[in-house]
Amino acid sequence: MRATWIRFSQNTQILCLIFCLCRYTQAITIQVARNNITAPVQGSALFSVDITCVGTPAIRWTFISVNRHQSIAAWMLGGDANVTQMYEGRVETHPNGSLTISDLRLQDSGYYTITVTETSGNSKDMYMVLSVTEVLYEDIQYITVFTIVLGTLAAFLMLCMWLLNKLYNLTNTWREQRCLPEHTETELQPL
Repeated sequence: MRATWIRFSQNTQILCLIFCLCRYTQAITIQVARNNITAPVQGSALFSVDITCVGTPAIRWTFISVNRHQSIAAWMLGGDANVTQMYEGRVETHPNGSLTISDLRLQDSGYYTITVTETSGNSKDMYMVLSVTEVLYEDIQYITVFTIVLGTLAAFLMLCMWLLNKLYNLTNTWREQRCLPEHTETELQPL
Protein backbone atom coordinates (compact mmCIF):
# COMPACT_ATOMS: atom_id res chain seq x y z
CA MET A 1 0.00 0.00 0.00
CA ARG A 2 1.16 3.35 -0.84
CA ALA A 3 0.52 6.38 1.42
CA THR A 4 -1.52 9.09 -0.15
CA TRP A 5 -1.27 12.71 0.75
CA ILE A 6 -4.31 14.86 0.71
CA ARG A 7 -3.91 18.24 -0.81
CA PHE A 8 -5.78 21.10 0.84
CA SER A 9 -6.58 24.41 -0.70
CA GLN A 10 -4.83 27.47 0.67
CA ASN A 11 -8.01 28.63 2.48
CA THR A 12 -8.37 25.24 4.16
CA GLN A 13 -4.72 25.33 5.26
CA ILE A 14 -5.22 28.78 6.82
CA LEU A 15 -8.32 27.57 8.66
CA CYS A 16 -6.43 24.55 9.99
CA LEU A 17 -3.59 26.79 11.15
CA ILE A 18 -6.01 29.13 12.94
CA PHE A 19 -7.74 26.15 14.56
CA CYS A 20 -4.42 24.75 15.81
CA LEU A 21 -3.29 28.12 17.14
CA CYS A 22 -6.56 28.64 18.98
CA ARG A 23 -6.56 25.11 20.32
CA TYR A 24 -3.01 25.08 21.65
CA THR A 25 -2.51 28.67 22.82
CA GLN A 26 -4.11 30.50 25.68
CA ALA A 27 -7.05 32.52 24.49
CA ILE A 28 -7.72 33.88 27.98
CA THR A 29 -7.19 37.55 28.72
CA ILE A 30 -7.68 39.17 32.11
CA GLN A 31 -7.67 42.93 32.24
CA VAL A 32 -7.38 44.57 35.64
CA ALA A 33 -8.43 48.14 36.41
CA ARG A 34 -5.88 48.52 39.25
CA ASN A 35 -3.15 46.17 40.46
CA ASN A 36 -2.70 47.99 43.78
CA ILE A 37 -5.78 48.69 45.88
CA THR A 38 -5.80 50.65 49.14
CA ALA A 39 -8.86 50.67 51.41
CA PRO A 40 -9.54 51.57 55.07
CA VAL A 41 -10.39 49.17 57.88
CA GLN A 42 -14.13 48.33 57.85
CA GLY A 43 -14.32 49.65 54.28
CA SER A 44 -14.69 47.62 51.09
CA ALA A 45 -12.42 46.77 48.17
CA LEU A 46 -13.50 46.02 44.60
CA PHE A 47 -11.21 43.73 42.61
CA SER A 48 -12.45 44.70 39.16
CA VAL A 49 -11.56 42.43 36.22
CA ASP A 50 -12.60 42.04 32.61
CA ILE A 51 -12.28 38.48 31.30
CA THR A 52 -12.36 37.27 27.71
CA CYS A 53 -12.02 33.60 26.84
CA VAL A 54 -13.51 30.74 24.87
CA GLY A 55 -16.61 29.21 26.46
CA THR A 56 -17.78 29.59 30.03
CA PRO A 57 -14.78 29.68 32.35
CA ALA A 58 -14.40 28.68 35.97
CA ILE A 59 -13.34 31.53 38.26
CA ARG A 60 -11.37 31.05 41.47
CA TRP A 61 -10.21 33.80 43.83
CA THR A 62 -7.51 33.05 46.44
CA PHE A 63 -5.73 35.09 49.09
CA ILE A 64 -1.99 34.80 49.71
CA SER A 65 -0.05 36.42 52.55
CA VAL A 66 3.01 35.62 54.61
CA ASN A 67 0.93 33.70 57.15
CA ARG A 68 -1.69 31.93 55.05
CA HIS A 69 -2.99 30.78 51.71
CA GLN A 70 -6.79 30.84 51.64
CA SER A 71 -9.39 30.13 48.98
CA ILE A 72 -12.07 32.84 48.86
CA ALA A 73 -14.62 31.86 46.24
CA ALA A 74 -15.05 29.67 43.16
CA TRP A 75 -17.79 29.60 40.53
CA MET A 76 -18.59 29.09 36.89
CA LEU A 77 -19.09 32.45 35.23
CA GLY A 78 -22.80 33.18 35.32
CA GLY A 79 -23.46 30.61 38.07
CA ASP A 80 -23.67 30.66 41.84
CA ALA A 81 -20.48 31.20 43.81
CA ASN A 82 -19.12 28.84 46.43
CA VAL A 83 -17.72 31.20 49.09
CA THR A 84 -15.53 29.81 51.87
CA GLN A 85 -16.84 30.09 55.42
CA MET A 86 -14.15 32.59 56.44
CA TYR A 87 -15.40 35.11 53.87
CA GLU A 88 -19.12 34.34 54.05
CA GLY A 89 -21.18 37.50 54.42
CA ARG A 90 -18.22 39.70 53.45
CA VAL A 91 -17.80 38.71 49.80
CA GLU A 92 -19.87 39.69 46.79
CA THR A 93 -19.18 38.08 43.43
CA HIS A 94 -20.03 39.85 40.19
CA PRO A 95 -21.21 38.38 36.85
CA ASN A 96 -18.01 39.47 35.08
CA GLY A 97 -15.73 37.66 37.57
CA SER A 98 -14.98 40.67 39.78
CA LEU A 99 -14.99 40.38 43.54
CA THR A 100 -15.89 42.80 46.36
CA ILE A 101 -14.77 42.24 49.93
CA SER A 102 -16.46 44.35 52.61
CA ASP A 103 -15.83 44.90 56.33
CA LEU A 104 -12.07 44.83 55.69
CA ARG A 105 -9.61 43.92 58.43
CA LEU A 106 -5.89 44.56 58.67
CA GLN A 107 -5.33 40.81 58.13
CA ASP A 108 -6.93 41.16 54.66
CA SER A 109 -3.80 42.92 53.37
CA GLY A 110 -1.94 40.75 50.88
CA TYR A 111 -2.02 39.27 47.38
CA TYR A 112 -5.29 38.29 45.72
CA THR A 113 -5.17 35.91 42.77
CA ILE A 114 -7.85 35.29 40.19
CA THR A 115 -7.52 32.06 38.23
CA VAL A 116 -9.59 31.73 35.07
CA THR A 117 -9.88 28.19 33.66
CA GLU A 118 -11.50 27.39 30.32
CA THR A 119 -13.41 24.17 29.69
CA SER A 120 -10.46 23.01 27.55
CA GLY A 121 -8.22 23.14 30.62
CA ASN A 122 -6.28 26.31 29.74
CA SER A 123 -5.93 28.65 32.68
CA LYS A 124 -4.44 32.03 33.46
CA ASP A 125 -3.71 33.85 36.74
CA MET A 126 -3.66 37.54 37.60
CA TYR A 127 -2.43 39.05 40.87
CA MET A 128 -3.60 42.14 42.74
CA VAL A 129 -2.34 43.65 45.99
CA LEU A 130 -4.62 44.96 48.72
CA SER A 131 -3.32 47.29 51.43
CA VAL A 132 -5.75 47.81 54.31
CA THR A 133 -5.02 50.96 56.29
CA GLU A 134 -6.36 51.93 59.68
CA VAL A 135 -7.49 55.40 60.70
CA LEU A 136 -4.79 56.85 62.86
CA TYR A 137 -6.34 58.25 66.01
CA GLU A 138 -3.15 60.25 66.61
CA ASP A 139 -4.21 62.48 63.72
CA ILE A 140 -7.56 63.07 65.39
CA GLN A 141 -5.79 63.92 68.66
CA TYR A 142 -3.58 66.46 66.88
CA ILE A 143 -6.62 68.05 65.29
CA THR A 144 -8.37 68.19 68.68
CA VAL A 145 -5.36 69.78 70.40
CA PHE A 146 -4.96 72.25 67.53
CA THR A 147 -8.65 73.21 67.77
CA ILE A 148 -8.39 73.74 71.55
CA VAL A 149 -5.25 75.90 71.17
CA LEU A 150 -6.86 77.91 68.39
CA GLY A 151 -10.04 78.41 70.47
CA THR A 152 -8.00 79.52 73.49
CA LEU A 153 -6.04 81.98 71.35
CA ALA A 154 -9.29 83.37 69.91
CA ALA A 155 -10.75 83.77 73.43
CA PHE A 156 -7.57 85.56 74.60
CA LEU A 157 -7.71 87.95 71.64
CA MET A 158 -11.39 88.69 72.31
CA LEU A 159 -10.54 89.43 75.99
CA CYS A 160 -7.73 91.76 74.90
CA MET A 161 -10.09 93.55 72.50
CA TRP A 162 -12.68 93.97 75.28
CA LEU A 163 -10.06 95.34 77.71
CA LEU A 164 -8.73 97.74 75.08
CA ASN A 165 -12.28 98.91 74.38
CA LYS A 166 -12.82 99.57 78.11
CA LEU A 167 -9.49 101.42 78.30
CA TYR A 168 -10.45 103.49 75.26
CA ASN A 169 -13.79 104.44 76.83
CA LEU A 170 -12.12 105.37 80.16
CA THR A 171 -9.52 107.46 78.32
CA ASN A 172 -12.24 109.30 76.37
CA THR A 173 -14.18 109.97 79.56
CA TRP A 174 -11.06 111.30 81.29
CA ARG A 175 -10.27 113.58 78.31
CA GLU A 176 -13.77 114.94 78.26
CA GLN A 177 -13.60 115.75 81.96
CA ARG A 178 -10.21 117.38 81.56
CA CYS A 179 -11.31 119.56 78.65
CA LEU A 180 -14.39 120.97 80.44
CA PRO A 181 -13.84 124.30 82.20
CA GLU A 182 -13.55 124.02 85.93
CA HIS A 183 -16.58 124.92 87.90
CA THR A 184 -16.22 127.84 90.17
CA GLU A 185 -17.96 128.24 93.48
CA THR A 186 -20.03 131.14 92.29
CA GLU A 187 -21.53 129.19 89.54
CA LEU A 188 -22.54 126.46 91.87
CA GLN A 189 -24.27 128.63 94.48
CA PRO A 190 -28.01 128.80 94.32
CA LEU A 191 -29.69 132.09 93.63
